[in-house]
Amino acid sequence: MEWALRPAEPADVEAIAELRATVMRPDLERLGRFDEYRVRQRLRDSFSPQHTSVIVAEGAFAGCVTVRPAEDGQWLEHFYLAPSLQGRGLGSAVLRTLLRRIDADHMPVRLNVLRGSAARRLYERHGFTVEAQDPIDLYLVRRPGGGALGTRPAGTPS
Repeated sequence: MEWALRPAEPADVEAIAELRATVMRPDLERLGRFDEYRVRQRLRDSFSPQHTSVIVAEGAFAGCVTVRPAEDGQWLEHFYLAPSLQGRGLGSAVLRTLLRRIDADHMPVRLNVLRGSAARRLYERHGFTVEAQDPIDLYLVRRPGGGALGTRPAGTPS
């Protein structure tokens, strides 16, 4: 699948907020925490176009990801893919690309994922380990070079 990352623009916020609501709904409902308004507003409130990339696959909006600098490394946030594209290797390809960039800066990367989310398996395959947890979230970390990134599939950016 051909894909690319492009810088996010302020005008992308509503499409990303809607994708977040769609993608997170099953896990938030399972945890008894889904709220139609709040799921979108949390994205709007924290949206930082300067740190966000839009994922374009086959020429169309496919998702997004934010890599935000933090005091002790980088935070990977708002990594959402359209449900029709999940499970097809796109998430792994995007994550490999991002991790190569972060590894080049010799920084750890952290993220949080909802308990019971299938996304946890993706992150663990790429070298993330649980650092802390609470009743809702797991906090994962990946040290520089902390996992096999594999080879770059044809058609993906380096």
